[in-house]
Amino acid sequence: MKSVFILTDKAWDGSSLLYMWQKTHGNYIAVAGQDNSVKIFDRHGHKWSELTLPGRCVGMDWDKDGDILAVIAAKSSSIYLWDASVNKTSQIESGMRDQMSFILWSKTGPLLAVGTVKGNLLIYNQQTSRKIPVLGKHTKKITCGCWSVQNLLALGSEDNTLSISNHEGDTVRQTTLRGEPAEINFSVMKTDERSGQGENTVSLSVDKKILMLFNINDPENRIELTFQRHYGHIVSYRWYGDGYILIGFSLGYFVVISTHIREIGQELYQAHNHNHSLNSVAISPAISKAASCGDNSIKIHELSEIKDISNVVQLDDETKGLDQLNWTDDGQLLAVSTQKGTLHVFLTKLPILGGSFGTRLAYLTSLLEVTVSNQVEGESPVAIQVEVEPTFIAMGPYHVAVGMNNRAWFYALVDPEPGFNKLKDIEYLGTIASMCLNADYAAALFEGKVQLHMIEGKDQEEKKQMKLFPDDERKGRILCHALTADLLYYGTDSGNVVCVLVEDWETVSSYSHSVGVRKVFPDLNGTRLVFIDDKNGGFLLSPANATDTCFELPNFSPTITGVLWDNWHADRGVFVAYDDDKVYTYALHKTTIYGPRVVLVGSTALLFSQKPLLLHNGELTCQTASGKTSEVALSTHSFLKNSKETATVPQPELGKQLGKQLAQALMLKRFHEASGLCRSGGSNKDWAEVGKACLVHMEVELAIQVYRMSSNVGMVLSLQSIQGIEDMNLRAGHLAMFLGDYNLAQDLYLSSGCPIAALEMRRDLLHWDSALMLAKRLADDQIPFISKEYAVHLEFIGDYVNALAHYEKGMTQNNKFQEHDEACKAGVARMSIRMGDIRRGAAQAIQHPSRVLKKECGAILESMKQFSEAAQLYEKGQYYDKAASVYIRCKNWAKVGELLPHVSSPKIHLQYAKAKEADGKYKDAAGAYESAKDWDNVIRVLLDHLNNPEEAVRIVRETQSIDGAKMVARFFLGLSDYGSAIHFLVLSQCNDEAFQLAQQHSQMEVYADIIGPEATQEDYQSIALYFEGEKKHLQAGKFFQKCGQYSRALKHFLKCPNTDDNLAVEMAIETVGQAKDSSLTNQLIDYLMGESDGMPKDAKYLFRLYMALQQYREAARTAIIIAREEQCAGNYRNAHDVLFSMYTELQAQKIKIPAEMATNLMILHSYLLVKIHVKRGDHLKGARMLIRVSNNISKFPAHVVPILTSAVIECHRAGLKNSAFSFAAMLMRPEYRNEIDPKYRKKIEAMVRRPDTSELEEETTPCPFCGFQLPQNELLCNSCKNNLPYCISTGRHMLKEDWSLCPHCEFPALYSQFILLLETETVCPMCSETLSVKQIKKIPDCSKYLQTDELDQ
Repeated sequence: MKSVFILTDKAWDGSSLLYMWQKTHGNYIAVAGQDNSVKIFDRHGHKWSELTLPGRCVGMDWDKDGDILAVIAAKSSSIYLWDASVNKTSQIESGMRDQMSFILWSKTGPLLAVGTVKGNLLIYNQQTSRKIPVLGKHTKKITCGCWSVQNLLALGSEDNTLSISNHEGDTVRQTTLRGEPAEINFSVMKTDERSGQGENTVSLSVDKKILMLFNINDPENRIELTFQRHYGHIVSYRWYGDGYILIGFSLGYFVVISTHIREIGQELYQAHNHNHSLNSVAISPAISKAASCGDNSIKIHELSEIKDISNVVQLDDETKGLDQLNWTDDGQLLAVSTQKGTLHVFLTKLPILGGSFGTRLAYLTSLLEVTVSNQVEGESPVAIQVEVEPTFIAMGPYHVAVGMNNRAWFYALVDPEPGFNKLKDIEYLGTIASMCLNADYAAALFEGKVQLHMIEGKDQEEKKQMKLFPDDERKGRILCHALTADLLYYGTDSGNVVCVLVEDWETVSSYSHSVGVRKVFPDLNGTRLVFIDDKNGGFLLSPANATDTCFELPNFSPTITGVLWDNWHADRGVFVAYDDDKVYTYALHKTTIYGPRVVLVGSTALLFSQKPLLLHNGELTCQTASGKTSEVALSTHSFLKNSKETATVPQPELGKQLGKQLAQALMLKRFHEASGLCRSGGSNKDWAEVGKACLVHMEVELAIQVYRMSSNVGMVLSLQSIQGIEDMNLRAGHLAMFLGDYNLAQDLYLSSGCPIAALEMRRDLLHWDSALMLAKRLADDQIPFISKEYAVHLEFIGDYVNALAHYEKGMTQNNKFQEHDEACKAGVARMSIRMGDIRRGAAQAIQHPSRVLKKECGAILESMKQFSEAAQLYEKGQYYDKAASVYIRCKNWAKVGELLPHVSSPKIHLQYAKAKEADGKYKDAAGAYESAKDWDNVIRVLLDHLNNPEEAVRIVRETQSIDGAKMVARFFLGLSDYGSAIHFLVLSQCNDEAFQLAQQHSQMEVYADIIGPEATQEDYQSIALYFEGEKKHLQAGKFFQKCGQYSRALKHFLKCPNTDDNLAVEMAIETVGQAKDSSLTNQLIDYLMGESDGMPKDAKYLFRLYMALQQYREAARTAIIIAREEQCAGNYRNAHDVLFSMYTELQAQKIKIPAEMATNLMILHSYLLVKIHVKRGDHLKGARMLIRVSNNISKFPAHVVPILTSAVIECHRAGLKNSAFSFAAMLMRPEYRNEIDPKYRKKIEAMVRRPDTSELEEETTPCPFCGFQLPQNELLCNSCKNNLPYCISTGRHMLKEDWSLCPHCEFPALYSQFILLLETETVCPMCSETLSVKQIKKIPDCSKYLQTDELDQ
């Protein structure tokens, strides 16, 4: 709030002032102090007039129009009237004898009420000069009063009464009060119904403590409101709005109450506005503001939101405090008087006047001050003091013009201080409606004409430098105009928009509109212009471009008052249209594939009383009522705001926000910003939107970048292919096609230099109708090919009539296009058949080289039930299966028979076989059934009709056919061949029937053999029970065992007679092994030991039992016993095998091998090796083994003499004379001597008599464990005391570096010796499995075979 002026006067010092603003206009303020005068000042603080009075002024009031000020003074009975229009004072004699104390003009008429100290009243009519004196209205001084709109007069007096009189002075109501009245007002109380009774309530403060509301029509029910004590007394109150009252209290409180009957007595708002005291409150409905003053400050509140304090003014110089507060009717000025006797006037609302040119603004900042600023360029503002309150301001690049009525003052803007100088003032021929400036010229509009003149021209050339438009009165009145750097635009009431070149004042172009043009707004260069017509429509015109028509602006609000173009260098196509509360952003899209167009981008709300002056890059500079400017960021440019703001926004909101900003950026053609938005968090969908917009605006290079960013390879390649095209229509056509707007693309292609592109597009899209029409216009030679494609499409959707026509049109009769013609012929054939012309279609299909066509036509004919023709076509096309099946449908068996060799489908063979069987041709039928792989029917025919069981049996065996097996079984049953019948019943899974048959005909053994492993537990049980009944213990036991009834099985096995002994006992052992039941085991052991029948059985059975029970240690002991028995009996091979098998079994079970077993096996093996070596003639090896055997001769009791004899002979042969001698000496013992073979006795005796003790030294080799040298055949190392592994081919101990294994039994052998042995032998000497040299591998690392814990030492 700006201070406009301060009034002081020596005469006023120290007194409180009485002052009043002129009503309505507020151009004058009348002020009276302690002296005998009333001074009148204008609104700028200049003294205008002064009334000298005989005494101090006690009251004054302006009439309702503000024309006449009435004043009363002490010591005078006259009323003084000052006329503002002529500045004259007149005087009326009141005729009252006593002192006047109160004066008030009526609100509606020329009535003046004057009250006196003694309570008398005078009503004076200023028009008729009639005076009505009313004596004794009150008994004491009249102090306050108020006129109502109905011309009722309420008066309050010191006699504590309130009177209400009519305009004649007659009392209507009178009432007594509880105290002295003050501040009477008429108003309307807030009620639920709107009553038409007018101002029916009188309000007044009583004794400064009570606010009384008194209804004229209901005087008994008065409402008296009292307030809290700490508020102080009532200083002043004001009605406002819909029945609200604002009250100021002496201790600084500011309270709002409502007079609605339901809310009465409630405070709606209360504030302690001033700390110590409050002096006055005021309200201005014109600007919706309330003010209070107190202490040293004034506070301004908004009425719409009373809590909002819009302004606070501190008056620090006023030490005595403030006094009265008053607003002008228009709310522009607020006056405050002080206790000290000064009057301050503040500006609270300015007329919103301003103009702009480019980025420079001029606007009113005080009543007589215009400020020029350029915030965009960063220039410092210049304040120009003007001589009058202007009604218009015009801004040019170097000048400012202000003016009112028909005068204008021009100021030039200069660099030196103060920044401007006044050029001149000009009077025009009429009241100026508006004015525009450019660098050199001013254009003023008045009374339907525009005067164009130079701003700084010399006087004598004035005539040359001025021109009036229009030249001709008949061209209509000019309603609006605008100047750009080079052009003058004006619009007339007849609808012409005229463009004049300023240089030579010639009309450049003119556009005729259907109705009058109210306002024109060109852009900075003048190339485009927005105008508003009399019907409130908005249009965009490009006067420079004759081809561009005028565009109507979309969604143009009828309330719009102005348009601003964006001054930002890059936003040349953006402008805003504004009304009082909204700004609408529009964008011109000059080059799009749809042609030029204007779009509404969005709207932004404006705050109350803001006028837009300038738009620069989405920021609107507005002028406010307080004489300042404010920046409004357009909501349509929200994408320009800092990305910092988005940091706190949650993710889903962010996506929505981004989408909105992106849409705005694209509508404003801000593609780089849009790309930036996408980079900062856009989805693929957002990139696609940007790409699409680039295509619409034909920004191909940009689109390529965008699609590259979003990885749309197809689009990038497509766009690169059209990059070089300069024909704009062709380019736009391609882009429209990429966007899927095919009709637009076609129109663009056809208007381009390459119309054939339209045809190519329609063909690619399969739009055959359009393609054919285009081909007729553009390319005749393409018609056949398009016709054929179209026909294919029509055939697909079932429009056969048109398809046939198009296939026929598609024929070229040109050998170059033979394939195409064939396709057309095929189509004709198919369509002919479809249309019912079967002969033509079939004939064409048969002539045609294509097999597929024959199949297609055959299928069509088949669906039409034309079987013979269909079959014929199938046959011609070599589709024999199809042909045969169709021939079958028409019962043409002869044809089917012909085709059978080519037919692969079993179904057809089957149908044929059935037909042949029905005809009694069984052999053919059987063959056909066989081709169809229907084995059951083949078997049936073979058995029933051809009596060929051998073939039937073969087929059953090959195919495992269940039904066939049943049939064969039945056949054999008929022949009483029960064995075969049972066999085939089992094959057909009829086990029950087979069992019954076996039972009836005592064929159970056969049944049992046949059923084999396939049988179920129940089958085994039933067989076992049968054998049990027949007392066949072995079989019964066998089948009880199979069905898991082990105790019964064992019982039967043990019952078997001794002839079956071996088998029965072995079966019993197997049973006990499976049962794992200790009682059964004990039962069997008792039997084997002979406990039950006193006949012990062979020990081998016990061994087998232990093996079956997996009791390997017991088995091992038994095995040693058995081997010992066998050995004693001289069965050395058997003993060896028993021990070997036990040895491998224990090894497999990872059980330690008893030393006794290992030793016995080694000795027996050494014995078996003797024969092998002697047979091979290797006597030394034989002799060495015999020495080992002879040293353990007690183990071979049955053959002591033969073994010793052999030892003597072999040692002698091998040159081991000493050993031969020692064994010969043994033979000479009396118990052996007689048993020596007579052949050798003499020699042996001679050997003993003449002993030769020479002996071949035995070679030494290292111990495999410790490397100690010891004889080859020594198996116990003297050094490390280990039992050494022996070679199974020589019996020597093993050597580390000569190690190999038998791959079957994994016993070790010396590699070199084993290979020698296998040259003559073919089996392993240990396990007797077949072996060859190839299978033996030398083992380089034998450490894992040298573990010492293998034997149970």
